[in-house]
Amino acid sequence: MPGSGSPSSCAPVNELRRDLKARHLSMIAIGGSIGTGLFVASGATIAQAGPGGALLAYGVIGLMVYFLMTSLGELAAFMPVSGSFATYGARYVDEGFGFALGWNYWYNWAITIAVDLVASQLVMAYWFPDVPGYWWSALFLMLMVALNAISVRGFGEAEYWFAAIKVTTVLVFIALGVAMIFGILKGGPADGVWGAIANWQVADAPFAGGFAALIGVAMIVGFSFQGTELIGIAAAESENPAKNIPRAVRQVFWRILLFYVLAIAVIGSLVAYTDPHLLRNDVGDISVSPFTLVFEKAGLLSAAVIMNAVVLTSVLSAGNSGMYASTRMLYTLACQGMAPRIFGRLSRHGVPVMALLATTVMAGLCFFSFLFSPQTVYLWLLNLSGMTGFIAWLGIAISHYRFRKGFLAQGHEVSQLPYVSPWFPFGPIFAFVLCLVITLGQNYEAFLKDQIDWGGVVATYIGLPVFLLIWWGYRLAKGSRTVAYKDMRFDGQVLGDK
Repeated sequence: MPGSGSPSSCAPVNELRRDLKARHLSMIAIGGSIGTGLFVASGATIAQAGPGGALLAYGVIGLMVYFLMTSLGELAAFMPVSGSFATYGARYVDEGFGFALGWNYWYNWAITIAVDLVASQLVMAYWFPDVPGYWWSALFLMLMVALNAISVRGFGEAEYWFAAIKVTTVLVFIALGVAMIFGILKGGPADGVWGAIANWQVADAPFAGGFAALIGVAMIVGFSFQGTELIGIAAAESENPAKNIPRAVRQVFWRILLFYVLAIAVIGSLVAYTDPHLLRNDVGDISVSPFTLVFEKAGLLSAAVIMNAVVLTSVLSAGNSGMYASTRMLYTLACQGMAPRIFGRLSRHGVPVMALLATTVMAGLCFFSFLFSPQTVYLWLLNLSGMTGFIAWLGIAISHYRFRKGFLAQGHEVSQLPYVSPWFPFGPIFAFVLCLVITLGQNYEAFLKDQIDWGGVVATYIGLPVFLLIWWGYRLAKGSRTVAYKDMRFDGQVLGDK
């Protein structure tokens, strides 16, 4: 049966190497979710919903992602396979669902690589405005391919240090911000802590724009957290996944949420949400980053240069992670008979080289900036990938819910699982409902206008009907059906082996 093949059965040269250590897993998840969403777009969230609204949005969406991460942790610790979402969807929901989920996730990250490569053009224009942007895309694309082609250890080490730069920047930012709020460093509010509190009371702060603004911010925040699920993809190449994946799930998410909440609190205390700089959300203009604004208030005249370098690191990190994730997903699809088997070939270093080449071709969409402006191509590619990340999250919640139900229905006990997701079944149900609301509400304003903006609607929602079309097309072509609880397979892990 196509959806039930062993993930390594098609590898003629070697198998995937379990070379990713616990520190790599932690940094992969951090690196995937701390990026331009925090460094640049966080200003727009505060401007739209006020500091209190932004904090509330990060808290609620953070809770949703926590439940998704624990669901993924239970699945990945029990069955550590590369391209996990496709396998879980095929085994515990429906083969067609797994097929659509896998291709959706490959497409998501392959397009995201192109987005990041175009973003690199915008960032590099800060230093080299006269150099054609596509040269930078070509250079960085070759770098990403090289890092992924060497070995999984090469990818892991690169991502570790990329993420370390971002984490250090956030920690320094929070430390400087707190020192400014308490008057230890210059640049803070004139009245110290009371001045910081006053920033939360400007106009109709801390909550501005009402419920509509909160929904709009929730969508931005959701995009910011995307990437935490990368540890599920990396599970098959992790040392001792039954131990390291639960540890990464428990540690990483709380670190990420801590970074985001404290950073938003610092920005909201030092920069009034009515500051016109915060209204902009342009990756090509780092001077509008709230991080840059705060660093400049502290007297760091080179703040824009520093933050531009950090944003470039973030862009390269996201692209590097995307290259890894999409390559492993395509490899898994090939091994399960859901993609041409040529993509299941591994190099002597255990890297799916043909899947890597196919992903590189898709990432080449970034070179459309040769014909159009980088800003236009950036927004075009961003719209193409907008819905796909949320679809992957929905798939995780559904797969975990059915996995646990089927596991118990066949007489197994929860104590046999290497890692048990707390709050079941509330966790996956809450995550599914909230994620669905965010997904469907991404551009609800287009329907409230006197004349519906069909162009905006199509650009926003095209991913959803495409996913459903692929799913139901597979069902019709292959005759797949929803997997009954009694027919589910649980041979991914030796039961009771902790």
